[in-house]
Amino acid sequence: MDAARTLDRQAAIDTIGAAVLRRPAIQGVDHVLVGVADLEAARLGWLRLGFLPSPRGRHIGWGTANYCIMFPRDYIELLGIVDPQQFTNNLDRFLEQREGLLGLAFASDDPQQSAAGLRARGIVTRGPKDLSRIIELPGGEARPAFKLLELPAEATPALSAFIVHHLTPELVWREAWCRHPNGARGLLAVTAVVDDPSAVAIPYAELFGFDAVLVRDGSVEVDSGGLRLVFAAPGSLPLVQPGLSAYPVQPAPWLAGLCVAVESLDATAYYFEQMSVPYRRARSGALLVAPALTNGVILEFVEG
Repeated sequence: MDAARTLDRQAAIDTIGAAVLRRPAIQGVDHVLVGVADLEAARLGWLRLGFLPSPRGRHIGWGTANYCIMFPRDYIELLGIVDPQQFTNNLDRFLEQREGLLGLAFASDDPQQSAAGLRARGIVTRGPKDLSRIIELPGGEARPAFKLLELPAEATPALSAFIVHHLTPELVWREAWCRHPNGARGLLAVTAVVDDPSAVAIPYAELFGFDAVLVRDGSVEVDSGGLRLVFAAPGSLPLVQPGLSAYPVQPAPWLAGLCVAVESLDATAYYFEQMSVPYRRARSGALLVAPALTNGVILEFVEG
């Protein structure tokens, strides 16, 4: 009888483990982070491009604040330092080198389940940790709350990434904040420049599954659940994203470009012309904005 019970218990454990492995541990990308030296100047710069940042937020207990450019599923976080005497989560070190894309946050609808799913894949996270911020609204303050899971660096090579779960999404996603004059609808891709793209293929396959990873000559693409992560060798940029090769590069690895979907490229171009925003069209038809206007981000707009 004891042996039978042991076998039944092991079968149950195996069934639970299989379910954990089948269930996605990460539900896509929640947001990307852009480190900026002057938060208020950055808000005005992205506002000129036709993005409508939500009201300013301040991280409780930290020396950082943000403006978020919200879309229905994800968002861009403009992150700056407002009190250098407090904890900045290494943003100060990043800004000593440059402005620009500094990392991204993956989404989770259950941090405990995400941690278990990743642990089943051999990836050990830290947390979840609690974090909250204050959004400065005209009629008072709102306090969104989150839970964060820290990923080991070897799980996301060439990326600084963590996992976030929103406890109060209704305070962050508001319909009025998701409508932008330039027609932007959401995030499509992030491009990272790495010396050896093939070296990142296995770690990201372990994170998202081997079916999510496409190895090309000189680049690797990862489907992270709606947003493509593109890892390209410096010499492959003209083939992977022709627009990126026209701009100065940083020593690898670095996050170079961000692709945003818009309703209509013609409407977006018209908006840029009305606002005297310099841009150029790539051969693909995509609109490109120079990083001097976007705090170091090579920003690409495509229809979708």
